[in-house]
Amino acid sequence: MIDFINFLNKNSKISSECLNELKAIIKRKTITKGGTIINTNSHSKELFFITKGIIKFCFNGDGKEFIMRFFEENILFGDIESYFKNRKSKYEIIAIEDTEYFTFPISEFEQLCLKHHSLETFFRNFMVIANLNMMERVSEILEEDAKKRYINFTNKNPKLLNRISLGDLANYLGITQVSLSRIRANM
Repeated sequence: MIDFINFLNKNSKISSECLNELKAIIKRKTITKGGTIINTNSHSKELFFITKGIIKFCFNGDGKEFIMRFFEENILFGDIESYFKNRKSKYEIIAIEDTEYFTFPISEFEQLCLKHHSLETFFRNFMVIANLNMMERVSEILEEDAKKRYINFTNKNPKLLNRISLGDLANYLGITQVSLSRIRANM
């Protein structure tokens, strides 16, 4: 729980009263490698904070998996689109490693945001950062070639390289494993 509290306090100093109320809505969960946290066509109503492990946030298009993001320890995430548009998810959230995480209902979190300005400030900052990250991801896919995307990934995520499969990396980069092997061989 300390990692989550530190994560919150990095963006906005959270009062002890707010933390106590937040702790009351948080559940600790585990999932084994390959397990699914969110299925396609389920309605996502929670936020997640990973304390151990990695997940992939992905979807299938024309029978091919495309990975939008990897989330590892000390990151808050969720399928915000499913929640705010009140519709079924088009994504899956799948554990790449045995994973431990906290989860809490977004609706209850929003109620706490109304009560505690510091938590609302945190959530607003979180949403801005999530939007910026998504815009960067879309820009990268549209504007960069596969080699540049690979270099960007290795520079930004060196620790992840040893923890994810080459197949997952290729799916993140939007290329085949053969293309990924060629890029790596020419580096």
